[in-house]
Amino acid sequence: MKAVPVQKPDIVEINGDTPTLRLFSLLEAIAAKDQLFSLPSLVEETALPKPTLHRMLQQLEAAGLVQRQGDGRHYSTGLRLRRLAENLLLNNTYHGAQHLVLRHLVDELGESCNITALAGSEVIYLDRVETAAPLRFYLHPGSRVPAHCSASGKMFLSQMSPAQRRRLLSHAPLTAYTGKTLTDPARLEDELKLVKTQGYALDNEEFLPGLLCAAVLVPSSAGRSNLCVAVQAPIMRLTPDKVLAMLPSLQRAAQALSHIELQAPPDTAQG
Repeated sequence: MKAVPVQKPDIVEINGDTPTLRLFSLLEAIAAKDQLFSLPSLVEETALPKPTLHRMLQQLEAAGLVQRQGDGRHYSTGLRLRRLAENLLLNNTYHGAQHLVLRHLVDELGESCNITALAGSEVIYLDRVETAAPLRFYLHPGSRVPAHCSASGKMFLSQMSPAQRRRLLSHAPLTAYTGKTLTDPARLEDELKLVKTQGYALDNEEFLPGLLCAAVLVPSSAGRSNLCVAVQAPIMRLTPDKVLAMLPSLQRAAQALSHIELQAPPDTAQG
């Protein structure tokens, strides 16, 4: 029987003119991961000496940029690093252009619209424009909703592999917020397969009673997107059938937001 060679991971270069830049380079490599990592795995990936990497991880852990797991061997991104990423998304210099796209979308659809991103197992509202209609649900920028019962969250989850979804959702129980919330992992998995096929997602009173939301992804040159544009309205004004008529407008807005992202210089672009 012929032995199958073990494929080694590509070497990640950790370089910089100063210790600070080398730490930042390591942090970039860590932030690009979608799973826990260990010191031995980083040694293999970076080809740096184990004592050097151990010292660098200690520095990042002391600064709150990475955190050690309960087993003492594995690490993940720290709360301070995640908050930094969220603040960059909330306060980027292209906010004005994005907000204008959102305002035009609200004028076109007549309902509240928002731009969202995935932060851990939650969806964070980066921007929102409210409808002038007297009956509306108010969710301000910075608000967070669970990924499993929000339209944007389903879009983000649909891009992941089943294993990635299980890993993410294993740390966030599928809480039932209404009688329509999907709390069975198998049913949610079926829903996400449909979402990936049709290119849009619905939250049909799954987070708040009486609220329907539809979302589409903002195309990203990096492949997987971390931006959505969505419309929200009370069910007396918005139904799943009406969403179909709104999809072209949502998709045009998503393309406009994607174009803004492409114009951003590398240090301010979102992923």
